[in-house]
Amino acid sequence: MRVVHHVAELRERLAGQDRTVLVPTMGNLHAGHLALVRQARAAGGPVVASIFVNPLQFGAGEDYGRYPRTLEADCALLEAEGADCVFAPDMAEMYPEPQTVQVLPPLADELCGASRPGHFQGVCTVVLKLFNMVRPCCAVFGRKDYQQLFLIRAMTRQFNLPITILAGDTVRAADGLALSSRNGYLTPAERAEAPRLYTVLRDIATRLSSDERDYPGLERAARDELAAHGWRVDYVSVRGQATLLPPTGDETALVVLGAARLGNTRLIDNVETGLRVAPGA
Repeated sequence: MRVVHHVAELRERLAGQDRTVLVPTMGNLHAGHLALVRQARAAGGPVVASIFVNPLQFGAGEDYGRYPRTLEADCALLEAEGADCVFAPDMAEMYPEPQTVQVLPPLADELCGASRPGHFQGVCTVVLKLFNMVRPCCAVFGRKDYQQLFLIRAMTRQFNLPITILAGDTVRAADGLALSSRNGYLTPAERAEAPRLYTVLRDIATRLSSDERDYPGLERAARDELAAHGWRVDYVSVRGQATLLPPTGDETALVVLGAARLGNTRLIDNVETGLRVAPGA
């Protein structure tokens, strides 16, 4: 496995390849990231994993400065999974001049974007730059970051990029907590409480699949339960999978999304669900 830090070296390494698969990450890898690498290997080759902590997607007061940088350990994990190349640019390579041109995706100020202004603008901008640097045929993103996946698919489609976006299933701990690099911030007591977010979202999904349609009531009950156990809730929301907009009544596929803070750690999760369609409908 080769570790490269410069775009010119990366392109020389990939010259003549038309089946490159990209797995973009910010490092501090866990089993969820490695599952994406395995999915990338099954999709083609070579597999390039990028590692870059992107300042554009962090807001004021967020954890950019303390986000774990673990490049050596990450490279060992990626090599063991069969990645062909790690692209680890520094700030000067990724942003050789101030990034005044940025991508403003739809829905950027809703859901996670409402409490993290500018976050998805920063995400889509750095992903577009990575796409142009790596020039993959496919890229793999996890479903845990559901809104991010939705917006990257929209960007890829609307800019006519010749890239297939693959979605990796959320990898969970035995108690249901979605794996995340930020889980390491949790205290032992918070870690024991953390699976509740998934539990309340899954409960809403179960109720929806049983024909409950009081979306505001289900969202409110979930927020209240989380708050009663010490969470500070950003949102719990039922949305259509196809549009990521509030349901209009015509959807047959919904997703329940939530984001909430436990202590100083912000956690996100989601659960997809299908609705029963009445005979003859």
